[in-house]
Amino acid sequence: MIRRIFTGGCQCGAVRYRAEGTLEDAHICHCRMCQKAAGNYFLPLANIAREDFQITRGEPAWFRSSDLVRRGFCRACGTPLFYEMPNESFLNITLGSLDDPDDVQPGYQSGVESRMLWFSHLPGLREKETDDGSEAAAARHLAVLESNRQHPDFDTIHWPPEEDFSEC
Repeated sequence: MIRRIFTGGCQCGAVRYRAEGTLEDAHICHCRMCQKAAGNYFLPLANIAREDFQITRGEPAWFRSSDLVRRGFCRACGTPLFYEMPNESFLNITLGSLDDPDDVQPGYQSGVESRMLWFSHLPGLREKETDDGSEAAAARHLAVLESNRQHPDFDTIHWPPEEDFSEC
């Protein structure tokens, strides 16, 4: 078996992590608790053995969402990062917090009793790219780049580069 290295973190870069090994049980959870925790319609997750996981920057905040589960997130920007059952030998990483979320493809869906009824219509929805190639789109892109406070999708020695975004 090939061991892989996965890195990731929150949107602002205050919390970073590294997972070395195999991400197991990759799935999309539609349960109502995951919907609320993600602020979204579902939450993609995968397991990593605790001994193969480390926080490389900062400390996550934790919310105990039930007697069995607690959820780790960035206290500065609010990004959901982890889901754990403290007595288990693994924790779940939110796949959207990976530096390359396309690295892990979910294998199944859970909590489908809470899945949005209209999901079956998603392939029929019209699509719109955020960059249509126009001058206006290019200007918007430059404005976003100049004010972007999002951590890049790779490890950095220091973040933020020059200013403190703790007041964001």
